[in-house]
Amino acid sequence: MAEFNLPPNSRMKEGKTWPTPPGAKRVKRFRIYRYNPDSGENPRIDTFHIDLDACGPMVLDALIKIKNEIDSTLTFRRSCREGVCGSCAFNIDGTNTLACIKAIEDIKGDVRIFPLPHMPVIKDLVPDLSVPYAQYQLIQPWLQADTPPPAGERRQSPEERAKLDGLWECILCFCCQTSCPSYWWNGDRYLGPAVLLQAYRWIADSRDEHTGDRLDQLNDPFRVYRCHTIMNCSNTCPKHLNPGKAIAEIKTALAQRIL
Repeated sequence: MAEFNLPPNSRMKEGKTWPTPPGAKRVKRFRIYRYNPDSGENPRIDTFHIDLDACGPMVLDALIKIKNEIDSTLTFRRSCREGVCGSCAFNIDGTNTLACIKAIEDIKGDVRIFPLPHMPVIKDLVPDLSVPYAQYQLIQPWLQADTPPPAGERRQSPEERAKLDGLWECILCFCCQTSCPSYWWNGDRYLGPAVLLQAYRWIADSRDEHTGDRLDQLNDPFRVYRCHTIMNCSNTCPKHLNPGKAIAEIKTALAQRIL
């Protein structure tokens, strides 16, 4: 596979290239996006040579090794290392995914690591997620019920509980949100696949008593209907969920409510 090179018209520039570790026999080249808005400089691509025999198997292992042993200024988010928290979501080898569950050996050629696309960059691999978090807050993602709770818990049948499978597992990594062209174009008004999947999680919950209010809130020309079923969201989800299906279910529920 050909090495990754910057296009001639790119505003990015080649940054620093770190040397190959002495005596390394299995070397992998990591090409990592670097950007500090406070510096006033254009983004650059730094190149790191990693000895795979002295590194863990996942892309996140390499990033931690780079930060700990080579360049402590490299900035990125990470937390659980188990594919649960969603912190280490990057664009890796052209696909949005989690660095902690992306194996280095699955990548042919250079390992290219960029921040999640089409989001403002705070620094290096850290995107500003203020807008999607505000959109998540908008849908009021908690159980809403007016009837007094029974003694113990609000019960569901196994069939009712099964309707939440494929929804509750979302970890809000926003891999789907930032892979969606509709969100790139209308991110200020279209809620995006991650937020809409979370919205449907409560619409589908038999214990929630505000389904009508939730649908009324979503019944907007932009909030839902800017989804054009491109399906990048479902293709890129590292948890193998289907946000596109959840959005379709919301559209169906809205149509039935209107009729």
